[in-house]
Amino acid sequence: MQQGERKQGATMKKPMVSVVHYLNTVPLIWGMLRGEQRGKFELDFTSPARCADAVAEGRADVGIIPSIELQRVPGLVVIPGISISSLGAVRSVVLFSKKPIEDVESVRLDRSSRTSVALLTILLRKFYGISPQMSPAEPDGDAMLRSADAALLIGDAALAYREHHPVTTETSAERDSEASRPNLKVYDLGAEWKRFTGLPFVYAVWARPAATRLADADFERSRDAGLAHIDELAVEYGPRHGITPAQAKIYLTRNIDYNLSEDHRKGMALFHQLAHEAGLIPGVEVLRFAS
Repeated sequence: MQQGERKQGATMKKPMVSVVHYLNTVPLIWGMLRGEQRGKFELDFTSPARCADAVAEGRADVGIIPSIELQRVPGLVVIPGISISSLGAVRSVVLFSKKPIEDVESVRLDRSSRTSVALLTILLRKFYGISPQMSPAEPDGDAMLRSADAALLIGDAALAYREHHPVTTETSAERDSEASRPNLKVYDLGAEWKRFTGLPFVYAVWARPAATRLADADFERSRDAGLAHIDELAVEYGPRHGITPAQAKIYLTRNIDYNLSEDHRKGMALFHQLAHEAGLIPGVEVLRFAS
């Protein structure tokens, strides 16, 4: 952790915040980058899985925690009202497949996200009745599809792959899955979850150890600042993350939802229940929310 400001002769350390390095995280930390919260925190950019590890190991005071990790890391409290979620198609958690999903026998998995792997496992086993061979890989869509029937890509890798490998979508308003081009089908996991459950899917939340004391309101204000500057954000950060500003704006306003309502909580509770039934987590603890 870097040293913070010196006050009255003492070295004051700023809270360390573990942050996912994806485009969908930028609105959450906009205030920390450009707004009123600037200078209050140290930001450490990493993958979703490593965010959870950083908080669990005490290397970060708070982090954007993948929702599956809330059941694996003990003693966490969730900062209420904020999430990275989808109400339907998410566009950045996608199964690209050379076969119809019912015929898939092997899948290569983007190793960056444990929640997305758990979500795919649940969808395939419970709702499609298949259990293909799954193995982790680096997020390179073409390489993954050379060695398996399907590839799970998440985050910026999924957005960029779709941007540079155009697909023809279905006309269904509810599903962006089974979009296709020759020999390739695309299943949007956010759309699939919504289709089968009718609920939002929560990919990640802000969470911290219960003993850590922070001004939780700073996180909501930082998010609100980001949502108020989406046009500026999309122009600056879209190309950095492999997509156009126009696509970035659509993604951040239509596909990603940054709230954490009662329906979001229900969706997260169902996800945890199904993950337990699938043997992906040992049990289900009731989540604690900061007051």
